[in-house]
Amino acid sequence: MLTVGLTGGIGAGKSEVSRLLVEHGAVLIDADRIAREVVAPGTPGLAAVTDAFGTEVLTAEGALDRPKLGAIVFADPRQLAVLNAIVHPLVGARSHELETAAAEDAVVVHDVPLLAENGLAPRYDLVIVVDVSPQTQLDRLVRLRGMTEQDARARMAAQATREERRKIADIVIDNDVPLERLERRVREVWGDLVRRAAAARGGSGASGASGASQE
Repeated sequence: MLTVGLTGGIGAGKSEVSRLLVEHGAVLIDADRIAREVVAPGTPGLAAVTDAFGTEVLTAEGALDRPKLGAIVFADPRQLAVLNAIVHPLVGARSHELETAAAEDAVVVHDVPLLAENGLAPRYDLVIVVDVSPQTQLDRLVRLRGMTEQDARARMAAQATREERRKIADIVIDNDVPLERLERRVREVWGDLVRRAAAARGGSGASGASGASQE
């Protein structure tokens, strides 16, 4: 098994890169999706969040009101640290369960937005950083996600800097490019991952998790 940490700043396009890697045959473990699951209604995670932030962060239906909670934690680093201390251990435990269930020859990609911030790089065989300029991040958050510029800048400021992310990268994927160039780059990276996975198995076969041929 080859474990890969995939990260990038908000708005960098990690989801598109992870989608392309899955098309090639990667097993995806999405930390954002798991983070939603562990605070779903009725979970201990949601109970802990409510204890910390009050029932005002719940919707009328009893689900987590993410915009309201986001407005609290992204305006105050101390509150963000409280939330992370609740959610991150739950996400880590579930991610480990899913990784353990993957095939022995799998290329397992962990999509982890806060990989750099939480010092998680050593957990993976290698780290891929999806990289764009801060201006591209801001444009995508405002234009595509409908955030205000102030909210977008606050969320960007709550994350690691571009330089900090690039420092931990084994592979950098530039996503300030048209989709066809991104697809070509991801295809190249997948070939590299398959070769690394085969080497980790002592060179026994080159198909990796997907049956993709080496280039």
